[in-house]
Amino acid sequence: MSEKVAFECVNCGNKAEQDSSDKTIPECCGKPMQVEGLDSCGMSTTAEHSRLDNLDEPCDDGRAGS
Repeated sequence: MSEKVAFECVNCGNKAEQDSSDKTIPECCGKPMQVEGLDSCGMSTTAEHSRLDNLDEPCDDGRAGS
């Protein structure tokens, strides 16, 4: 028997559960749901990031290249 993975919508809070063997990510509100218990992208509290002032933009995940 496979384990269950819980997902939660970051917009409305709707929850869904599916088998861990299913690699598709459920969608809600037109966007992929997030694994329940994981935080959304957040800003680091280190001194290196203290100079950033425009926090209204989405976080850079580093995959954009140079």
